[in-house]
Amino acid sequence: MRKTGRPDRRIIVTPQFLSRVAEVVFDHVDADLGVFRAFDAKGEPAFEARRGFDGTPDEAGVQRDGEALAGRALEIGRPVLVPDLRREPLFADLEFDGDGRRPRSVLAYPWIVRGRPAGLVLLVRRGQVRPFDGDAMEFLTLALAPVLYLLRKNGGPAPPADPTPPPAPGISAAAAFLGDAPAVRRVRAMIERVRDTDAPVFIAGESGTGKELAAKILHDAGRRRGGPFVAVNCAAIPEALLESELFGHARGSFTGAFRDKTGLVEEASGGTFFLDEIGDLPLALQAKLLRVLEEKTVRRVGETRPRPVDVRFVSATNKDLEAEVERGRFRQDLFYRLKIIAIDLPPLRERPDDAHLLLNHFLEEFARSMGRPRPFVSPVALEMLVRYPWPGNVRELQNEVQRLLVMAGGGPLILEEHLSPKINPAGETHVSATRLLAEARADFERRFLREALVRCRYHRTRTAAEIGLTRQGLFKLLKKHGLEGRTG
Repeated sequence: MRKTGRPDRRIIVTPQFLSRVAEVVFDHVDADLGVFRAFDAKGEPAFEARRGFDGTPDEAGVQRDGEALAGRALEIGRPVLVPDLRREPLFADLEFDGDGRRPRSVLAYPWIVRGRPAGLVLLVRRGQVRPFDGDAMEFLTLALAPVLYLLRKNGGPAPPADPTPPPAPGISAAAAFLGDAPAVRRVRAMIERVRDTDAPVFIAGESGTGKELAAKILHDAGRRRGGPFVAVNCAAIPEALLESELFGHARGSFTGAFRDKTGLVEEASGGTFFLDEIGDLPLALQAKLLRVLEEKTVRRVGETRPRPVDVRFVSATNKDLEAEVERGRFRQDLFYRLKIIAIDLPPLRERPDDAHLLLNHFLEEFARSMGRPRPFVSPVALEMLVRYPWPGNVRELQNEVQRLLVMAGGGPLILEEHLSPKINPAGETHVSATRLLAEARADFERRFLREALVRCRYHRTRTAAEIGLTRQGLFKLLKKHGLEGRTG
């Protein structure tokens, strides 16, 4: 009898295979501490290999440091390269044992299979050593490629029973984009208007304005929310690997292509594909991306037959693409194809009233995640925060709030000395106590006036009315305390 189907040749991801990959990683990437861990479908550790745990007296501290870093890497959920932990806000709230041999540089590669954590590689260099670099991250990415392929095909946890989450009743997903400024309201209205269409969306904005957040909200609010949301940063992947990552490759198409690989565009089929920093896409790949947009098919490297895909494209950049087109660095036909629907995200300096709103939001969020009570901000520190122009936009504000919570040490009040030097360049400090009643009264009046001015956006008439003074009385107090030169 003739067989009509091919036998199921599943390749099992064995502990021996994982052990060999871990050995290759540990041998080729020099690190003081290494953890290679894989999880089963229930999220429990199914395999683990470690380096740097050698029974020394400080092994307990090393273990605590490693687990703290591994837990934070899984929370972040994406590969992370940290040259210096002392300057990385994502890890700023973690406490480590020791000093001279404390973790200094971190390379972490967590991976997700079907929406759940499936494994993690963590490498740590301690003390005053050479930090990890991009070459180490590139090697780790290539070393893990066969593991991720096999896990996605065979070893990943089962998908949830109902892949289409119901929308929250009465709550728009676009409402998660915080802000009361007219420009932000226009962004939310545009997301509501175009969320269910399949037309490509182009998101423009400075770095840190929330382009990926807007793309995720657009996906979660639309009819494709049951499908995958796949994001790729065109500037973060080496050009030699980018085509294979986007479109996939056939086995044997180039050195090291031991298996067929599904490209990220195919993986996003049925959902949304987000191309961040599209302005950094090489010209050769721009032509291939244009073909995908027009024909709704992809062709893997080394194959001749096209594969149909059903994907909504969302792209973003902080570059001026029209200027890039004029310089010949970006294809004009691709530019117009991507920019059928355009959403412009305003910088934070153009909506200063939202800075206070976002400050309170992040204080609540990060204090809750750290298990601390939400601290309050002193009037002087609040004035400095609101008046700062935030060139890094919302991301910079978010990082500053994380730093403030660490610097405040769990105290109930954030003072001006806790601020970054760029926000408090003069190093102004809080005077905790005064000996004379006149000094205490003057200090209170100065802070009271500063807080009232900030609330009223330095509108003198409105400030005077709010605190129960005449304009002349307010001007006298401002002059007395050296605040008369302040303007809104």
